[in-house]
Amino acid sequence: MSALTNRPFVKMNGLGNEILVLDLRRDPVAVKPEEARALARPDVLPYDQIMALYPARTPGTDAYVRIYNNDGSESGACGNGMRCVAQLIANESGKDVLNFETKAGLSSCRIDAPNTVTVDMGAPRFGWQEIPLVEEFRDTRHIELQIGPIDAPVLHSPSAVNVGNPHAIFWVDDVNAYDLARLGPLLENHPVFPERANISLCKVAARDHLTLRTWERGAGLTRACGSAACAANAAAVRLKLADRKTRVTLPGGDLFIEWRERDDHILMTGPVEMEFSGKLEAAMLGAPA
Repeated sequence: MSALTNRPFVKMNGLGNEILVLDLRRDPVAVKPEEARALARPDVLPYDQIMALYPARTPGTDAYVRIYNNDGSESGACGNGMRCVAQLIANESGKDVLNFETKAGLSSCRIDAPNTVTVDMGAPRFGWQEIPLVEEFRDTRHIELQIGPIDAPVLHSPSAVNVGNPHAIFWVDDVNAYDLARLGPLLENHPVFPERANISLCKVAARDHLTLRTWERGAGLTRACGSAACAANAAAVRLKLADRKTRVTLPGGDLFIEWRERDDHILMTGPVEMEFSGKLEAAMLGAPA
């Protein structure tokens, strides 16, 4: 029997980014990749990311958070998931400022209003080794990557940036004009990305408004990706296409992003929604028949 059997869960979402929160602070156990995949089955608890809460490791933090994609792989950051976790712990503690630790580092969250949360996503990283890329690109505002015929590529010259996870942003006139379900897996697993990458299509609608669709590394098409919205904002500012404060429209709704000049940190503000709660059953955690 899985060590996760009978553990409580809360199903939430941030702009339709489906989040499963497991509170393992009192009795920590690992989430195995096969368990993460089993829970994600369509007839069980389909989700984009699991946010697993563990006892705080660093003084001044409220929990250590491990993030799992629905393919069982582990992620460094999930902005929409952090908003969900912050709201959940705020409801429990009564605090309106919370601090968490993830693989990507420390993250501060602020409750702005009921079910509206701002997350400090930290500073973006643009160096080719920091993203990482498999070879040196001196200017990651555009990297040499294309898909389709050499003389007429379907997509080409994305910006690359790391906001907790590797991101590639392709600049397009219409984010819905491409079959991202087909192109996403090819680009996610392209050899130039040794740790795979989140793949986004971005249209600059105005200097303060971006439109975005994302294929998430390890999760697939999603209605919203918070770290991708942050990455797109930073990349657009570097290209002088957008201002530091933008509204980013995703299939699930709008996020508000600010790349703060005084400390280089990106702030992401958006909603969260509670769906339901329950306890994990042994059948949910087993391999499909």
